Amino acid sequence: MDTPSQPEKQSEKDTASSTDAIDQVEKGEIHVHPTAIADSSLDLNPPQEANQPPDAVNSTVTNAPGETGEVYITGFRLWLILISGTVVQFLIMLDHSVLATAIPRITTEFDSLLDVAWYGSAYQLARYYHAPSMHWTFLSFFAIFELGSLLCALASSSTMLIIARAVAGLGSSGLMNGGLTVVSAVLPKHKRPAGQLGQALGPLIGGALTERVSWRWCFYINLPIGALVFAFLLFIDIPDGPGIAKPSLRSLARTVVTTLDLVGFVLFVPAAAMFFLALQFGGNQHPWNSATVVGLFCGAGATLLVFLFWERLRGDGAMIPLSILRMRIVWSSSVAMFFIVGVLTCAVYFLPIFFQAVLVVSPITSGVYFLPNVLFQITFSVLAGIMVQRFGYYLPWILSGLSLSAIGFGLLSMLTPTYSTAARVGFQILAGAGCGCAATMPFIAVQNLIPHAQISVAMAILVFCLNFGGATFLTLAQTDFSQSLRVNLPKYAPGVDTSAIIKLGATGFQHVVSPADLPGVLMAYSKSLDNVFYLVAGASVGAFIFAWGMGWEDIRKYKTKQEDEVVEV
Repeated sequence: MDTPSQPEKQSEKDTASSTDAIDQVEKGEIHVHPTAIADSSLDLNPPQEANQPPDAVNSTVTNAPGETGEVYITGFRLWLILISGTVVQFLIMLDHSVLATAIPRITTEFDSLLDVAWYGSAYQLARYYHAPSMHWTFLSFFAIFELGSLLCALASSSTMLIIARAVAGLGSSGLMNGGLTVVSAVLPKHKRPAGQLGQALGPLIGGALTERVSWRWCFYINLPIGALVFAFLLFIDIPDGPGIAKPSLRSLARTVVTTLDLVGFVLFVPAAAMFFLALQFGGNQHPWNSATVVGLFCGAGATLLVFLFWERLRGDGAMIPLSILRMRIVWSSSVAMFFIVGVLTCAVYFLPIFFQAVLVVSPITSGVYFLPNVLFQITFSVLAGIMVQRFGYYLPWILSGLSLSAIGFGLLSMLTPTYSTAARVGFQILAGAGCGCAATMPFIAVQNLIPHAQISVAMAILVFCLNFGGATFLTLAQTDFSQSLRVNLPKYAPGVDTSAIIKLGATGFQHVVSPADLPGVLMAYSKSLDNVFYLVAGASVGAFIFAWGMGWEDIRKYKTKQEDEVVEV
């Protein structure tokens, strides 16, 4: 009998390592929030180096239960890293959701109702940048995120707040992947429940701080917590993964220069910014056919063409590799994700405006009113993830979820100041459950249907569409809302000054308008927000259409096929 050669033994070893890695794909936790959806992305760790002494490993790490072949640190160091990494993810989601209930009060203080979209778009726009998730890089982006939070808290104008949100967004671009890396370096996937608590508590904390103290404390709260976590992470050696050696600074610098598409980033962000400005200015500050608006559209189009040419020239090293984007599962999932995150983001920003401006409730009560949407998102996200892993098919869940979302937001467009609490809660439950079922399905599909060597790039494309979708639909919704308000105020409240009402913000007008005119102003706000919910329902329909391109596939079959592949991780 022939003795297996050394290469054959190594191949068998690599195959076993690949099988273990594939098994871990099915154990990832599910996240719903727009800023956290990418946390479900695949993180395959390279196999342990052969020349590493066994005793060096066993003294600091241990196998996770049920997961052979990978080792993790234990003890006090584990808990410090785990708590720090989890708190970072909590802060990111808190930063996104806590602002929702504070926005109406911010628009009143800064007379900036027309800038609502930019508070979210600037944050999303800066998150297109991706950086290596090394320890020092993670800390650098954490510092930028904290600086952005401080600038937000100190903002003296709407413009300064928008710029500060962009700084915070740039910081979170490294934290979103880096925070997951910190946790994944110390725990197996089935033990990584990070972040969803921040999503649920965000509106409540934001409402309480806005009403009882000041909306600025929605950002100040990040500073002491973040400083403590930063100190922990600064003095703790965080492994990049089980068995992965840290590269030298020179090697890391060479990787940054050769792998990051900085030119693509520099080209795309101005194109997107000009596009968003054109949408906001059109019909508000300037007519649609004005030189300013037309010039912004032309500038955005020209810059986008240069960006596409550069991406084609750069090939597989581009920010959006066109070769992978042409794969049906990738482009269909990406476009569906573009629409889905538009739905989620608009709900987060405009439902609190409805509660505080139309129903005339406090920020705390607004946060409570928003809970049905958030809680049912989380519940049905987890339920859908479990069912997909059990039965293998993701398409029924995303299609049924988007159907519920379209129906739910369509019903929300019918709300008026006199609608019952049961109707308001029931409509939100439909919308939240639908979004929860659909939100993570594109990531699950790409994780399981794309070859392992291309998963990281495909996931980056999905994250790109996630950020761009949120920013785009926020701007569209803001434009739709502001233009509708200009039309509806003279119609329902002819005795008020339209420009003055808009300038006073989402809650400031309530203390100025006479009791006789107030019902008309509230109805004008309600009818204007109806158009936003029409847009959101339409986005659900758009996602429904493109979701069909994801195909009727059983991910269990693809897992079986991939177990026979030899994957170099």
